[in-house]
Amino acid sequence: MALLLVSGAAALAAGGCGSGRHATPEGLQVQREDLIAAAHALSEGQRSVDAEVAATKAVWPSILKGLPAEISSLPMGRIEKAQREAAAIEVPAIFTEAGAQSLTGPAAGMSGLYRSSVTLAMRGWRMIGYCIEQIRDGSPSAARFARSTSSLYIESVYDANFGLAQLGRKLTKGYEQLKGPQAFGRTLGEAEVKALASAYSEPRYRLYPHVGVKFGT
Repeated sequence: MALLLVSGAAALAAGGCGSGRHATPEGLQVQREDLIAAAHALSEGQRSVDAEVAATKAVWPSILKGLPAEISSLPMGRIEKAQREAAAIEVPAIFTEAGAQSLTGPAAGMSGLYRSSVTLAMRGWRMIGYCIEQIRDGSPSAARFARSTSSLYIESVYDANFGLAQLGRKLTKGYEQLKGPQAFGRTLGEAEVKALASAYSEPRYRLYPHVGVKFGT
């Protein structure tokens, strides 16, 4: 559900850039410059993303099937760490909403996907924490509502990490689309692209297994 919003935002961001064979030589050069900037932004944000993913993976087995009947059985220290790391993810300047307005070509889609994924992670973890508080300390009706909606936020965390795991593939595809090493030369080397693609990949960032609880249960 949340992933559809992420994918849609990225697709819209990538659409109006005069990309591919329809771009002028000058337009292609701008797209290459933007992709270089996007690659540098991925490198800049990698440490904070790594921290969020590690913290989320550490607690994921405890929540992937939903919040337990006994909230006291949750590893609250790990949950709070995941919340902190999600809230602390760096959004490089060109990946912010304002910074992305001038991006063209593949970089525009990457910016939208990064920003949307980070937003899902932040909000997902914040709302999971809120649901836990309501189940533990709220009124019976508030607790029931929190439990029934908590799966939506757990799914959001899954989708956030899945989105981040697609960025490496998008970088590689954009690099190839814009003629790769022969066009970029030393400004964006193939080794750098491969390293970032390996970092922002499903083996490293995707959560396993998938969420095991349905919304409203």
